[in-house]
Amino acid sequence: MTRRILFFCMGNICRSPTAEGVMRAKLAAAGLAGDVEVDSAGTHGYHVGAPPDDRAQEHALRRGYDLSALRARQLVAEDFSRFDLVLGMDADNLTRAAKLCPPAQRHRLKLLLDYAPHAGKRHVPDPYYGGEAGFEEVLDLVEAACEGLVVTLRR
Repeated sequence: MTRRILFFCMGNICRSPTAEGVMRAKLAAAGLAGDVEVDSAGTHGYHVGAPPDDRAQEHALRRGYDLSALRARQLVAEDFSRFDLVLGMDADNLTRAAKLCPPAQRHRLKLLLDYAPHAGKRHVPDPYYGGEAGFEEVLDLVEAACEGLVVTLRR
């Protein structure tokens, strides 16, 4: 049975496409690529159809993750029935998603960093208005969480 995971943030151009790209690579390395479908979305429609932010792509590529084929889309109510896990980057976007999520699917809605308790943070900070270090921090946190998620999926 194929598992389906959706990552989301605000605009789907920095954090969530980074998580999608990292997770795809981690699944491939673990031999699970064919068993798990991965996607990403944003709670806002600001950037629908746009590629990930150039800075997010640049930093991801330095670590071997190619995000260039990804395009932003907006989170929709149907995502909660289509995906087994719907993982948000922060509390604000989790709250926005919960308003869209049917009550019967609320158990699918979590924070990505729930899978990296050792990271010492609950939220992946938005790097959009910051400098280079913010994109590196996003990658560090997302890599840790995706590794934890792979471990969970293997169970």
